[in-house]
Amino acid sequence: MTGTGTSNGTALAGRREWTGLAVLFLPTLLISMDISVLFFALPFISEDLAPSGTQQLWIMDMYGFVLAGMLITMGALGDRIGRRRLLLIGATAFGIASVVAAYSGSAEVLIATRALLGLGGATLMPSTLALIRNMFHDARQRKTAISIWTGAMVGGATVGPIVGGFVLEHFWWGAAFLINVPAMVLLLVLAPVLLPEYRAPQAGRFDVLSAFLSLAAVLPVIYGIKQMAVHGVESVPALSVVAGLVVAWLFVRRQRTSANPLIDVELFRQRTFSASLLINVLAMFAFIGITLYTNQYLQLVLGKSPFHAALWSMAVMPAIMIAMTVSGVLADKVRPAYLLAAGLLLTTVGALVLTRVRTDSGIAVVLTGAALVAAGLLMGSTLTADLILAAAPPERAGSASALSETGSEFGGALGMAILGTIGTAVYHDRMSGTPDEAHETLGGAVAAAGRLPGRAGTELLDTAREAFTAGVHAAAFGAAIVTFTAAVLAVVLLRQVPASAPAAKGTEKDGDSAGEPTGGDAAEAVAR
Repeated sequence: MTGTGTSNGTALAGRREWTGLAVLFLPTLLISMDISVLFFALPFISEDLAPSGTQQLWIMDMYGFVLAGMLITMGALGDRIGRRRLLLIGATAFGIASVVAAYSGSAEVLIATRALLGLGGATLMPSTLALIRNMFHDARQRKTAISIWTGAMVGGATVGPIVGGFVLEHFWWGAAFLINVPAMVLLLVLAPVLLPEYRAPQAGRFDVLSAFLSLAAVLPVIYGIKQMAVHGVESVPALSVVAGLVVAWLFVRRQRTSANPLIDVELFRQRTFSASLLINVLAMFAFIGITLYTNQYLQLVLGKSPFHAALWSMAVMPAIMIAMTVSGVLADKVRPAYLLAAGLLLTTVGALVLTRVRTDSGIAVVLTGAALVAAGLLMGSTLTADLILAAAPPERAGSASALSETGSEFGGALGMAILGTIGTAVYHDRMSGTPDEAHETLGGAVAAAGRLPGRAGTELLDTAREAFTAGVHAAAFGAAIVTFTAAVLAVVLLRQVPASAPAAKGTEKDGDSAGEPTGGDAAEAVAR
């Protein structure tokens, strides 16, 4: 174990660990950027590759589907073959797929490479968080490290549209993928030197059937939820969700009986672990559902271009930094249940602010609401990630972090589906009697209004914007109810957790299962 000094008998992380955290910052930033940057590139891709409507949807969704479906498998695989090794494999796959995607000559090739990018992302996400668990043993330092990791995710999602807009103004659409390559090369060079290796001792054989069942459970559920978010409740998406839930039951049953399960179902018996996972799902439900509307409000109601809307979204960063700093200062003195509840209540207040936006209220109101929502969400997600990791034994950190990320994906998909349906229902009700195109979406109403002469077009657009804003109010109020409920659950279920939660029992050792220094540990041993 490396580090300098001790805190309550636990070795403190030193310069090497903090430098290694900067290395882990790279894949986290890029994965979250890759989700948002494609929104800007899609019109250029459509013009160049001429995909069908179905192919265009798969270009957008394939990355997220594979990422969500493979998280549990890759988290468990990292526990067995080594988390740093899996990180390097994922970085290689992500870099290669980025190059192939940039030079794709057909929609089919791009869809396939988007799947490979999702696979690479699924190896990177749980590996980075699990390595933080191995590098930072002191509770306070680990919370700080997870805060930085979470900030990288939010930073990537925020900066992605800005970078994408800039790149596409000066280069061809493939450059949006090529920006991944230098960072992946840097990761491949620095990770063997600065990151420790860890694999669980006596992890057993990898259960291929469980891996297949996890994929067959997650993919149909995510697919069905997203389809219902776009098209409403229809038979095929609903059956897809039901089929996925049936396979999920089979997956859980196998985990209880397998000699080498992918996930330890006993973790769910720990209140800290299961409650944190549930609260994380609810928080992401509200956040994604609200973000779905605030981005459209900036562009379609206030008339901002996508690039300018992305720039304005940076205005939320000061609120996020203040909330994260305050949370970090209080982490050693206040129980996580109360800090978590405070963050969720901050998100609730932000959602309620968004119920006050009007078509003519200006940008300050929506940005204030969005800033409070984001700040509270970041406080909450940092705390839940730390609680989930601390509750899991070190040898299960990869699986635990994968479950956390999978929960976030489910929460986001549910938020988009349910809150999206609520807002859409309000919009449709207010737009009854208008042309079909305008009745469906605000974007359609903008297009329809542009084809109408003078006053008729203006009146249609005003009506559509009023209807959409009413939908924002309904969705934001629904999100406020969910986050307030999550805040109550946090206090009720987690109040027994002390301000500095002890790590779960288990053998915690940097290095492989044999206990020998590997990679970065060996380099430090030589230096000594």
